[in-house]
Amino acid sequence: MIDGLRAWRLWSTLGWNDIVQRYRRSMLGPFWLTASMAIMVLALGIVYSRLFKTELHDFLPFLCVGLLLWGYVSATISEAGTLFTGSESYIKQIRLPYSIYAFRFIWSRIIILAHNFIIYFGVLIYFQFSPGLGVLMAIPALVLLTFNLTLTSLYLGMVSARFRDIPQIVGSVVQIAFFITPVMWKPELLGVDSTIVLLNPFFHLLEIVRAPLLGQSFPAESYIAVLILTIFNSAIAAAFFTRFRSRISYWI
Repeated sequence: MIDGLRAWRLWSTLGWNDIVQRYRRSMLGPFWLTASMAIMVLALGIVYSRLFKTELHDFLPFLCVGLLLWGYVSATISEAGTLFTGSESYIKQIRLPYSIYAFRFIWSRIIILAHNFIIYFGVLIYFQFSPGLGVLMAIPALVLLTFNLTLTSLYLGMVSARFRDIPQIVGSVVQIAFFITPVMWKPELLGVDSTIVLLNPFFHLLEIVRAPLLGQSFPAESYIAVLILTIFNSAIAAAFFTRFRSRISYWI
């Protein structure tokens, strides 16, 4: 991992090139994703605020941040299966630390997230909403979220290189997780059963970033849960990477 971090110029360039190649000859480039996300936030915000009988100025910022973060999390996990198989030509021709491919993959997702966050600032301006200085807590929270996604991508990428059915399974799990995670609905809608969301790791990963962005109080329970999840992910990634990294080039 350290060797990969030292080569930040390489993986940042590769990650940027991935975005450039994906949206080559497109007039708006990655801003097409931003435009479609903005339309979805507005449409779902209007419909679900009436469905849940809540004020639009209260619900839309929650929905906006939730969809932006979920898009980042779900796209990263769903596409993690291509982490090594998508870099087959590099792996077979050049000897580089495997962590470089993980950082390249995550960096390209961060670039897309940064583009989409324009929507968040637009919502703040439209509703004249100020989250206060507590919004700065979103920075370390986003770093912690990204670190967990990097670890998850690393071991999912290895497993998917060996078993090609894994990406389809992961995609199905992520789809189900979307509906049971408070992204388009608030936990308090469950009433006395709202504490059940505390068993959902995706909720905690979103909440540590979402709460400060919405000017809410420090989510101590979610931070504890994410720290425990970080330890778990670190152990799994270290075990897989130590045991199987020498086989990756043969699997792909």
